[in-house]
Amino acid sequence: MDRISVKQARQKGAIGRQVIVQGWIRTRRDSKGGFSFLELNDGSSLGNLQIIAEAALENYESEVKHLGAASSVTIEGEVKASGGKQATEVLAKKIIVHGLADPEAYPLQKKAHSLEKLREWAHLRPRTNTFGAVTRVRNCVSRSIHNFYQEEGFLYIHTPIITASDCEGAGAMFRVSTLDPDKLPLKEGKVDSSQDFFGRPAYLTVSGQLNAEIFACSLGKVYTFGPTFRAENSNTSRHLAEFWMVEPEVAFNDLNDNMALAERFLKRLFSDALSQCDEDMKFFAEHYDKETISTLEQIIAKEFIHCPYTEAVSILEKSGEKFDFPVKWGIDLQSEHERYLTEKHFKSPVILFDYPRTLKPFYMRVNDDGKTVRAMDVLVPKVGEIIGGSQREERLDVLTQRMGEQHLRPEDYWWYCDLRRFGTVPHAGFGLGLERAVQFITGMQNIRDVIPFPRTPGSAEF
Repeated sequence: MDRISVKQARQKGAIGRQVIVQGWIRTRRDSKGGFSFLELNDGSSLGNLQIIAEAALENYESEVKHLGAASSVTIEGEVKASGGKQATEVLAKKIIVHGLADPEAYPLQKKAHSLEKLREWAHLRPRTNTFGAVTRVRNCVSRSIHNFYQEEGFLYIHTPIITASDCEGAGAMFRVSTLDPDKLPLKEGKVDSSQDFFGRPAYLTVSGQLNAEIFACSLGKVYTFGPTFRAENSNTSRHLAEFWMVEPEVAFNDLNDNMALAERFLKRLFSDALSQCDEDMKFFAEHYDKETISTLEQIIAKEFIHCPYTEAVSILEKSGEKFDFPVKWGIDLQSEHERYLTEKHFKSPVILFDYPRTLKPFYMRVNDDGKTVRAMDVLVPKVGEIIGGSQREERLDVLTQRMGEQHLRPEDYWWYCDLRRFGTVPHAGFGLGLERAVQFITGMQNIRDVIPFPRTPGSAEF
């Protein structure tokens, strides 16, 4: 007798097999004919597996007829063809009850709850259809990320979570310290970081990019994929304090290579989600965003438009649209501007490039005009920016000048400067937030609903 998943047992090929299935009861319905219908789910699929429990089972009256939602069971039986909507069902020969759940106390049993309310029960919400589907899509996207880069010949690099460098220069970082906050050592009126664990200020990383560049400038093509942190006091539907980021970095690539890589990458993620999570994607299209599947299919089929920032600003200025944020050259484009370009003007994914140097970090390569840098943002409908990246500044003199502009000390980045001293090369890379990608794919409106345990200002319960 084989132990199989609910997903496997729901396939016609399982008919006739003697199996063991395990999971949690979703519903129980008793028939006047002396048997019960149980709906079983184990997280392997959106759909449940129907179990036929006959009165002849030795624990039918004592246990089976008391099973409610969230009760956990092991079922031994035979997979049979079903006469109902489902393809198969299991005729139970034995049911072992592991744990009962009081229907009066189980919070998901009483009524439908809002997504916001479910965030209060992050330990239980994976049992709902929505969060089971989100988790399976998130898993698919994570696997696709690794598959894509491994197939393209990239090396997976584990970059540090604790760092002394602020990659973005924004200063919104979480401090890492072992000092007693009630007994801080002071020196000249300031905290003496030399007495801290690392002997200097240390933080949770905002990006693994600078570390990835080290390996790209030795090994060619690398990517890092792990948690990153931003200490911004932001409570929007698009921001998290802790999220996962994938960041490829490629030696000898220029901005054009970077744009081509980003397009291939996104199309692979979207294609895999559609083909490998078809049941879940239909669920999202039915309950959350009826256009999510067609949107992904259109992006996969279309060539991405490449448009300079300067041209995009001109398009926006001449559009006649009334934006909440007025448009002029030199501003950081907002989501409403990006969505206009993708949804109304080009009606296609767009890669904007060559942004004003004043908007971007020190590491982006300065163009010959001296006003812009080789930055790029990949924009998609409904969301706007989904990928941000650039060709990196490989010239030491220009790099140190840019550091000065942003009030950074080159001596604090001596190792980064060394990459330009010893065999410098053109190189480029970008970053994709996993949660942004999952949010876009699924059509979920709030980014807190596509990560298992959201970390936001004032929220770190689980």
